[in-house]
Amino acid sequence: MTFPLSQTDAPQDGFSHVRGPKHPPLKHATIPALLAEAVAAHGDNDALIFQGGDERLLYRDFAALVDRVAAGLLALDISKGDRVGIWSPNRLEWVLTQFATARIGAILVNINPAYRVSELEYALKKVGCRAVIAARRFKSSDYAAMLRELLPELASGGQSLLFPELRHVILMDGEPDPGMIPFSRLAELATPDLLARLDSIAIDPDDPINIQFTSGTTGQPKGATLSHFNVINNGRFVTDRIALTDADRLVIPVPLYHCFGMVMGVLGAVSKGATMIFPGEAFDPAETLDVIETERATALYGVPTMFIAMLQELDSSHRDLASLRTGIMAGALCPIEVMRRVNKDMHMGEVTISYGMTETSPVSFQSFVDDPTEKRCETVGRIHPHLEVKIVGPDGATVPVGEQGEIWTKGYSVMKGYWQDAAATAGAIHDGWMRTGDLGVLDEEGFCTIVGRVKDMIIRGGENIYPREIEEFLIRHPDVIDVQVFGIPDDRFGEEVCAWVVARDEAAITVEVLRDYCRGQIAHFKIPRYIRIVSELPMTVTGKPQKFVMRDLMLGILAAEAEDNAPKAP
Repeated sequence: MTFPLSQTDAPQDGFSHVRGPKHPPLKHATIPALLAEAVAAHGDNDALIFQGGDERLLYRDFAALVDRVAAGLLALDISKGDRVGIWSPNRLEWVLTQFATARIGAILVNINPAYRVSELEYALKKVGCRAVIAARRFKSSDYAAMLRELLPELASGGQSLLFPELRHVILMDGEPDPGMIPFSRLAELATPDLLARLDSIAIDPDDPINIQFTSGTTGQPKGATLSHFNVINNGRFVTDRIALTDADRLVIPVPLYHCFGMVMGVLGAVSKGATMIFPGEAFDPAETLDVIETERATALYGVPTMFIAMLQELDSSHRDLASLRTGIMAGALCPIEVMRRVNKDMHMGEVTISYGMTETSPVSFQSFVDDPTEKRCETVGRIHPHLEVKIVGPDGATVPVGEQGEIWTKGYSVMKGYWQDAAATAGAIHDGWMRTGDLGVLDEEGFCTIVGRVKDMIIRGGENIYPREIEEFLIRHPDVIDVQVFGIPDDRFGEEVCAWVVARDEAAITVEVLRDYCRGQIAHFKIPRYIRIVSELPMTVTGKPQKFVMRDLMLGILAAEAEDNAPKAP
């Protein structure tokens, strides 16, 4: 279903302030209630398909297994309010844990699969996990070994002095380790009495149910704390915009530890009784395309870099993707040529763009499936239901339509706060408004364009430069696949513009070609002084470019070049 633009979707009185529609109504429910509704209405539908179809559960069987895992957690004396860490790539056990912890009112703590020992230590200390559920290993990460390093007392059955709250480590696979419990043991611990206890646990929709750590690029990560009410409604509204139904089969190659996977993907699909398909533990373009073809998928999620990789794979190996209809692209700018190819070559004529942040559960703006292609590339769509957004200038006042400022969001989706960090919470939320740190512009129809991050703005010789504008210009070059622009320190101008470019063919493009492309087309002070052509960009696990990593690497490169060029002593 699509909803027509209402009077309140567009800015009023010429100022950048919009309110979302009041339909459909908010749902005051819990995650266990959401799953129970799906089972009652769609119990015989496929709920989850993992690992190319090797693991497949109907909704009724999935819910029954969730209850057994939840009862097993009760057997380990894990109860409402306790924090349970999940440290794993995309696996069936991840989704089971997501619903099993919600079933007993425990708070799921998402731990980034890329974390190493020191980052894991910080996360466990910050939230005081009572249990950690982990994969044995993933790629180069040996989770079991890192846990043994951090918790040497496990082998002897002793209590950790470093983490006094931690009682259990549960491993998903492989041979049991001393002191660690196999995940399969949880279902075995479920007794009739424990299963009967599940329905007596008092869970409120406003209870905290999930802690997700922010990226921590400007300091230590903060734990954004979300409630059932936050995430259930966001998942509903996200999938409303793509008209998802119980007949749809949604492919989810994005990470579960992030809102894109666990809220927009899992909870969004469950709210409609749709099928969730996970191509593998991590994104692989060939695996993703294969499972779309094999399972006749109708919807697909991903960030632009994922879609670019899948299009490149399609160029070398055809798949029948005619079953696809819709999906969501989020996380970064979508070049218009990529959108056109996704529409045509991947048959996703109804793909939408969305914008949000973890602290807003996550989505605030999203396209409709019938928005013009240009609007789905140049903007992030229009405001979601039951939310309010204003664009605020440096003086704290709402700016006129068409002017840029910081995006502030208010409504049901705003997090409960940062876990045990009142100061950070107070700095982020003002009278219910979440200060996103993102720069945006609203047009007269209510479409929002993201300009960049407040902290990413480059000030060169007194000129304010927004990287997004330069990125959007450079991506139009036919030989440019991807680009990121950022500032680096400069003694004369304060900052200089630097661009990292991924080329279609590195041999066919040079730095001077790109500079010539800019001359006369954008202001001279916006033309990057430094351009580096690279084969790939540093990315987070969720596929977001890491500008701070590029900046640090570039400073190292420039320092080495300066040393090489310095006059040598005779």
